[in-house]
Order: sequence, then C-alpha cells, then structure tokens
Amino acid sequence: MGDDMAPQPIDAILSARVSRRRMLQGVLAVSGAPALSALLAACTGGGEPTPSPTGATGTVAEPVSGGTLRIATPYTVSSLDPIKSVAAGDIEVLGQIYSRLLRRTPDGKDVLPGLAEEWESSVDELTWTFTLREAAFSDGSPVTADDVVFSFLRLRDQKDSAYPGAFQVIADVVAMDERTVQFTLDGPAAPFLGSTEQFNAGIVPRRVVEDLGDEEFGRNPVTSGGFGVVEWRPNERLILEANPNYWRERLPYLDGVEVIEVLRDPTRVSMIETGEADVAREVPWPQIEEFKQRDDMIVPLEPSSVIYVVLLNHKHPVLEDPRVREAMAMAIDREGITNAVTFGNATPANSLIPNTVDYYDPNISPPAYDPDAARALLEEAGAVGAEIEFLVTDIDDQATQLVQDQLGQVGLNAKLTQVDVGGWWDSIIGANYGATVTWWYNEVPDPDPAVRWALCGTCGNDSYYTFYSSEEVDDLTEQGLHETDGDERAALYSEIQRIAMDDVAQIPLWYQPYQNVYRSWVHDLHMNPAIQWNLDEAWVTK
Repeated sequence: MGDDMAPQPIDAILSARVSRRRMLQGVLAVSGAPALSALLAACTGGGEPTPSPTGATGTVAEPVSGGTLRIATPYTVSSLDPIKSVAAGDIEVLGQIYSRLLRRTPDGKDVLPGLAEEWESSVDELTWTFTLREAAFSDGSPVTADDVVFSFLRLRDQKDSAYPGAFQVIADVVAMDERTVQFTLDGPAAPFLGSTEQFNAGIVPRRVVEDLGDEEFGRNPVTSGGFGVVEWRPNERLILEANPNYWRERLPYLDGVEVIEVLRDPTRVSMIETGEADVAREVPWPQIEEFKQRDDMIVPLEPSSVIYVVLLNHKHPVLEDPRVREAMAMAIDREGITNAVTFGNATPANSLIPNTVDYYDPNISPPAYDPDAARALLEEAGAVGAEIEFLVTDIDDQATQLVQDQLGQVGLNAKLTQVDVGGWWDSIIGANYGATVTWWYNEVPDPDPAVRWALCGTCGNDSYYTFYSSEEVDDLTEQGLHETDGDERAALYSEIQRIAMDDVAQIPLWYQPYQNVYRSWVHDLHMNPAIQWNLDEAWVTK
C-alpha cells in the first residue's frame, strides 16, 4: 500500500471532521437551517451499611437522616409493576420500591440476605428452600410465603411478563408455612439463586394486586422495598417517600426521593450545576471532564455492564464473508475511538460480553488494529470498494463517524443511513441493514442472559439480530446454564467468547462506566453494574 493510503490517526480524523462541520454549519446558518450539534457530544445511547467517604471532603462521617434526593435522568418510568418492563428507567426504580428474596453487594458480585434471612439447597441443587424474615409491605401488612409464591408465579407465567426467561426453570414453588418457601427446579440451573435478586423478582402483596388489578397496581402500588410511592406523574417525575415499615432497621436515611425525567442533556447539566438536582444521569463526556475538576462535584465513574459494539448483519452479501468481518475489525482503532469519544474514561473492549459479567475472560483477543492487513484481506475477498449501510439514529454520532472514516481508509464505503429509533429496530430485526454502532447491557451479573442476547443464534433474537449462528456456541450456552461447578462454567464461557471473537460475530468497541455526577453533599450513593441504586443507604448533608 502506497503512502497515499496510509491510515490517518484519530486526531487527524477528528480535526478533519471538525473542519468539515464548521464549513457545513456556515452554509446552514446562511440558509437559515438549524446548525449541526457539536461533534464532541456524548454518544448514547440484613446488616447495617458502613459509612464511606463519598463526599467531596474525603472524610468518613456518620450518616444523618432526612432530606430528599433529586435525580435528573433521561430515562422514563413506564410501569411500577415489577414484571411489566425491562426499560432502564423502570429497572432503576423497581429496585428501590420492591425488596427481593436476596440483595446484592455494592459491586453486584455477591448475594446477601434480603426478605429471605437464610436459604439452603438440596445436594442436587434442584430444591431450594428460603426462610423469610419478619417484614411488612408499605401498608403495614406482613410479607408472607404466599406473597412470594404469587410474585414468582405471575413473573413466570403471566403472558405480559416482560422478562420471564430466567424463571422458566422453576417447576414448582410452594409455601411450606407462613415464612418458608420452597422452589423445585426442572433441572440444574446455575443462575437460579442470583435470579431471585433480579430487578423484576420484587415481592408484591397478593391481596392488593388481586383487589386492584394489574393496571391500577402498576400506577399506585403497595411496595416491599425501602420506598413507597407518593405520586407518579408519567413523563415528568416520580415522588417516593421512605417506607416506615421497611425491614432494614433504621433505613432509609432519606425522607424521600424524586426521580425527575429530563430528556435534554444541557438541562440535566444545568440542574446539577445549579443544585436543582443532586444527581444527574448520563452526563455528556465533555461535562464529565469539567466536573471531575470541581470540588463540589463527585464523578465516581462506577463500572456498568454497558458494552459498545458494531453489530454486523451476517446475512449481508458482503458481511457473510468472514474475511470482510475480520478486515473491518482490523481497520478499527478501538483504543483511539474509545479515547476520542469518552475522553479516556472508558475501557477498550476485548470480548463480546461486558467486563463486569461473571466469567468475562480478559485474555480474549480481538483482531489487532492493522489497516495494511485489513486492506490485504479485503483485496483477497474482492471486497475493496464494497458499500455497507450503517444505520444511525443520530447522523452526528461521533463513534460511527470515526468508524466510517477508518473503514474508508482500507477501501470500504460505509454509507450512513439515519432512521428514528422505531425504524432502527424494524431494520435490524428484519435484517435490513449492514452494520450499526450500538450498545447493550446485562441486567444481572450472570453471563447466561448476556450470551443468549448477543451470541446465541437459537435463543430467540438471532444473536442480537446479527444472525450470527454457531452450533458450538449454542450448545455451550445450554451447557453453561446447567453447569453448577464454577470452574467448569468459567471454561465454558471462555470458550464461547473465544469462538464468537474468532468468528467476528460483532466488533467490540468499549466498556462504559456510568456517566453519573453527584453533588458533594450526597454520601454513600452507588449504582451497581446491574443498574441498581442503593438509595436506602444514601444520605445528604445540605
């Protein structure tokens, strides 16, 4: 390859993009059309707690009770019924208003007692018995084994249960007495224990749900978690108050929480700056960098389960050739793009599952960045000059633009097609696309849902609608579900990750931390990788 084909570094690409953008902005301004947005906009997509120094002073202080925490978020709440949604805005809220049998440690890795104070399994792990603690719902009525049975059966069996997959392994669940629940599984299932802490496994009062009906309960629920619902104004805000009957002694510290839905990034940034909000979600990366320098802001950058990838349609006549997919992976400078888009705050991805998921393998190696070798592979495949349609919902998406430029440097024409969110889903489900830069997250630490979502061709969504299909990966996925030995599971999931990467099922880009910002008066607040706050342990001083 001649010098004229030498790949440009990321800085040069960004500079060219900015120059091109300024020229276009000038043309559009003269014509009276709206100016394009800034190039560097974010790409979007039992036991008492121990005080920790999350405040700006860096000193450990004793928690104080009182106050209301205000969270500005772009995510909407669509239902307060724990089984009716898998949307991020609902997941965050449901975990605060409903207790589950178990709860998670702050890093999300281990389970702790929740409504169940103890549990045990049979030797074959087909029978699990949970003993409930004395606990009450927000209306003061006791939480009973019958409520637990009701909650799990509606989660498993109800037609409008949005995410029942993890619970289909339950053959039966019965109340042995008022405080003892027994689950019988239809086969070994390694994820089962952890799934009892899953966001949609919150325990609801049977009597209230049956009396009100699902629709009314979903608007005005009686809760089992740290907070009850005062008022829900859809598409505006959710107002919560501390549950006086909460089973965790002396918690919550807060009097209440307001979840304020704010779609526009600049508005959320303004709210956290002025103190109108105590917490802001999804703060753009340029502002993250600014707030990191301020003593009155906390930018924890806690790890999430979000992974950014390039989805590749394996039915596409160009992309069905593995040489082309490998060439694309070699043409993309993952580290450079990660640093450019996230200001170095994210980690370049090496695998096709999130790095916070159990059995993630840090030793998986994607094709190395090598534009010369990429060009040679494309020439071998006869694909130089081929056009690949990239779907975007934002024509100014920086990551997609950088990918487009780098593919162009090795001889692939990435054509950007803008669609709305509904059109995006229609296109990928219908295999009517070539590639797209997107992200997804895993709601639980166990890798089974992640693999079934992204890499399994026979698990219901065609490997995240890439139509990647590997009989070996599909077989290993089933083995991983039923294998209960930790070392054996680790080996199975490592092999899944290796095969998928060797096949270039998708192209990994980066692992993203949460873009959350807190004011300095917020203490002990955390969000674990499963999108769960610990609002019952948080406190404020202002």
